Amino acid sequence: MNLRLLKRNIPFLATLTVCVLLYAIAGIRYESFFSARVFVNFLSDNAVLGIAAIGLTFVILSGGIDLSVGSVIGFISITTALLVETRGVPPVLALPTVLAIGTLFGAGMGTLIHFYALPPFLVTLAGMFLARGAGFMLKLESMPITKFSGIVDAMAIPLGSRLELPGTASMFLVLLLIALAVAHFTRFGRNVYAIGGNEPSAILMGLPVASTKVLVYALSGFCSALAGVVYTFYTSSGNPTAGTGLELEAIAAVVIGGTLLSGGVGFLAGTLVGVLIFAMIQTIITFQGNINSWWTKIIIGLLLLVFILLQKLIQSKKLRTHS
Repeated sequence: MNLRLLKRNIPFLATLTVCVLLYAIAGIRYESFFSARVFVNFLSDNAVLGIAAIGLTFVILSGGIDLSVGSVIGFISITTALLVETRGVPPVLALPTVLAIGTLFGAGMGTLIHFYALPPFLVTLAGMFLARGAGFMLKLESMPITKFSGIVDAMAIPLGSRLELPGTASMFLVLLLIALAVAHFTRFGRNVYAIGGNEPSAILMGLPVASTKVLVYALSGFCSALAGVVYTFYTSSGNPTAGTGLELEAIAAVVIGGTLLSGGVGFLAGTLVGVLIFAMIQTIITFQGNINSWWTKIIIGLLLLVFILLQKLIQSKKLRTHS
């Protein structure tokens, strides 16, 4: 039993090892890399990616995929800016409204995927084009937001006399803690793992497959919308181009974090580690100063390839064991 559990956790352990080694090597190479301020920047600068990756983790755990994440972020960010700055809607009303829009958008895609047996890739690809096009229909360029500074400041958590955890980072961490509890300590979370592991068996067991799959995509839509809101907090603007390509980075963070693309295996903690690896690579390149920033994409691509090969190896061994 312990050996089986160890094999199941190999992707996460591999990710954790890469993260620790990367952090240690960078800390030895750059004197200030171990500082608390740098670690806080890991979280605040990548809060949008992290929040989107949390929603995608549930989708991938269920055996699905969501390509609309980045486009929803852009659509929600410009919608928020227009509601608050142009229409004069108070933030206390505008923010729940855009979160509800994102949730309903995700639930709609989940409904099409389950009840009409449509491929998640194609449905969410259509959602990606729809959300991005709708964002550009609202406004073609970015728009500043001046009414969020007080909200962001109120959410900051003091960590010392000259250091605080920004509101964007605290939102990411709070959502992560809630997601951890949902994934591992609720019936919904157990259903997600069961459906991703073997959907026909989940149906035979009488699990609520339909409602769970719709809720998974609704949750992803909510997280994408929240990521769009956090983007407006972080940049003090709305932008229809926000989140371009971020869905691929979020998928990469989830997979590097040890969640199997086939579904049923993975941890939210692994997604956090995947996001931290992203953050560390970006920071190392910034510290070095003479390296092209596009090396981030190259290194992440290589890591993703390695972890996909690791997943394939694990799955092939599992098949040989069952046969």
